[in-house]
Amino acid sequence: MVTVRPARPSDAMAVAAVHVRSWQEGYRGLIPGSALDAMRPQDRAARYELGRRGADGPVTVLALEGDEIRGFATVGHARDASPSGAGELWGLYVDPPSWGRGVGQTLIEHARRWLSQQGFAEAILWVLAGNERAERFYRADGWREDGGRRRGEHWGVMVDERRYRRVL
Repeated sequence: MVTVRPARPSDAMAVAAVHVRSWQEGYRGLIPGSALDAMRPQDRAARYELGRRGADGPVTVLALEGDEIRGFATVGHARDASPSGAGELWGLYVDPPSWGRGVGQTLIEHARRWLSQQGFAEAILWVLAGNERAERFYRADGWREDGGRRRGEHWGVMVDERRYRRVL
């Protein structure tokens, strides 16, 4: 059974390990393999702001089976100027061995609920261009591509992303 709880600073390394494994598996073929293979959880863990609470976000929640972190979602105010006043699903990552087992669905439901409780009427998220698995997942949850595009650097790699939007 999957339970959800807020992330704590002490979770940083375990969250980072899930983050790295999900990138290495999910983005293989979309990002150079050498960049994926060079990713290390300890490099990522230092960048997290886990344990924050409140409308100013970001807020991260964890999906657990027992004491094992199976995934996480981070939400907050939209970081874009457009759309004004929207919330954002900053990231949702599930450990690859847990893909297809409802962990992502549990996390996205909690993320939407949190955003709605903070007063956001709509939310956005960004998907790596070509990530068909993620696009299917988000479309099944009612998110729709809105034409927004951006190119930016993540973990030292330039990537193209597509923006999705959903009424909450």
